[in-house]
Amino acid sequence: MALKRQSLGSSPEEQSGMHFQEMLLNIDSNLTAQDVEGLKFLCTGLVFEKRLESCSSALDLFDLLLVQELFREDDPFFLAELLYVIKQHALLSRLGYTRESVEQQLPARGRLSLFRKLLYELSEAISTKELKELTFLLRNQIPKAQMTSLGLLLCLEKNRVIEEDNLSVLEEVFTKVIPSLGKKIENYKREEAAQKAMSPADLRPGEEEVFSGSDVKQFLAALPEADVYRMDRKHRGHCVIINNCNFQGSLSERQGTHVDAEDLRRVFQWLGFTVHTYHDVTGEGMQRILEEQKNNPGHVDGDCFVCCILTHGELGGIYASDWVFIRLQEITAHFTAQRCRGLAHKPKLFFIQACQGKEEHPSVLVEADALNPEQVSPTLQGAIPDEADFLLGLATVPGYVSFRHKEDGSWYIQSLCKHLKNLVPRQQDILSILTAVNCDVSQRADSTGKKKQMPQPAFTLRKKLVFPVPPEAL
Repeated sequence: MALKRQSLGSSPEEQSGMHFQEMLLNIDSNLTAQDVEGLKFLCTGLVFEKRLESCSSALDLFDLLLVQELFREDDPFFLAELLYVIKQHALLSRLGYTRESVEQQLPARGRLSLFRKLLYELSEAISTKELKELTFLLRNQIPKAQMTSLGLLLCLEKNRVIEEDNLSVLEEVFTKVIPSLGKKIENYKREEAAQKAMSPADLRPGEEEVFSGSDVKQFLAALPEADVYRMDRKHRGHCVIINNCNFQGSLSERQGTHVDAEDLRRVFQWLGFTVHTYHDVTGEGMQRILEEQKNNPGHVDGDCFVCCILTHGELGGIYASDWVFIRLQEITAHFTAQRCRGLAHKPKLFFIQACQGKEEHPSVLVEADALNPEQVSPTLQGAIPDEADFLLGLATVPGYVSFRHKEDGSWYIQSLCKHLKNLVPRQQDILSILTAVNCDVSQRADSTGKKKQMPQPAFTLRKKLVFPVPPEAL
């Protein structure tokens, strides 16, 4: 265990580490088996299920959470959140918190979902007698085995009898057995609705998502739990980053794009990819790179392929550094199963930071990656091949601009990198991550507060795409 692997010594760092271990041991000694079950339940979805099941004590769980950087010695807030939820408020002082300080920080720093906390609260309110009655009513939907209230709710969740936006079965049985708990579910629905009300808003006419958050949920719900793309071959795969900053002709310099390119390189290397970065690529150079990757023998032993293009663009395509216009479908078509056998049946991801519509006049530090295209109806038809296993992530909906800060990079790429770093360790699939990116970017605005942006994914994925959690933090 990580808690046991750290060496003992007399340096200040070693003494601090030993003090932290002793503190965790002390917390462990004050937790019951029921508390440990509650902690494991709350961590469901944040760590690998099999690893979670193997935890037989709080120390095992702490070790797992430390390895995945869910809390650290210098930032133990997530552990404080867990202790707060299971009502072990007296132990918060060991971490330097109070009940009030945790409550103040939860809105901004809390990791646990409303749904997870609701289920835990419901389990706490179910008596032994009521558990027997609920088990009897649900006997056709759960295995015949003795289980705790948490075990019952977890089983219903795994079998998709209950979900974040579907608690009808639970409401029905509670009405018959524990009517008082219906109020907790109603409160949860109101809070969830309030959160959703804060998602993508204030879009200009025609700016709408092809795939909304609910669409993605329906897609994921339709997949069997085990239907996930394989991610255990010899290497993760190749990631190509094409970063165009300087252009021939009248296209302006894309200041800030090197920030995006470097952040993408770091994130995808962290995810295990072999990253190839190219700068100021001409039309001929673009074709050469695509041909090289199409014929790359390394794809056979890889899990996935990623291509990120940072450049100027207009509806349906992008510009090379020599002002050659290349349609998106020309790029993605190189990697169909027929043309690139090594990537057959494997996910192929394309992230495009470029405008897809008419140019605007933003404020001083914000520019638009556009070249005066004609106004047309938003559509992604033909942008990706009509076959499985493709995902295209556009920085903006067709017909509109995307924004890039001259010093901090583009809104879309920066949000993508941030959410990959934050949500991959929580085992979120790529579509859920892109939904979070959509929400994040859509709520941003320039310094005038008037200019908005709405990213848009298109995909023909057949399975969930979940990147393995990297062994170290980024």
